Amino acid sequence: MPKKILIIEDEELLCNLLKRKLNEEGYQTSVAKDGVEGMKMIKEIKPDLILLDIVMPNKNGFEVMDEMQTDEKLKHIPIIVISNSGQPVEIDKAKELGAKDWLIKTEFDPQEVIEKVKKQIG
Repeated sequence: MPKKILIIEDEELLCNLLKRKLNEEGYQTSVAKDGVEGMKMIKEIKPDLILLDIVMPNKNGFEVMDEMQTDEKLKHIPIIVISNSGQPVEIDKAKELGAKDWLIKTEFDPQEVIEKVKKQIG
């Protein structure tokens, strides 16, 4: 069975690019447009990995990670943060909340995402 990846990201162009690339690699992908929808989908589909934006409407990425940490069934799911910011203080906060890796939107290429995903879940 293919590994499930949930993309929680409000930029449609980036979502479509990531989804297409991950599907080509044989992963099963789902998309949530904000943190509220993302939390609902995390509980429903129990993804193997989450690609998470930080700045989103309704509930941001930090709030999603915070909520996941309080749930025994969810806190083990690896998270790769995708953000516009590479501020060390934000990266540290994301790592504290359980993020395994970090990508900066303006600097990454889709192949780098695939490599980071494979490193986490094969």
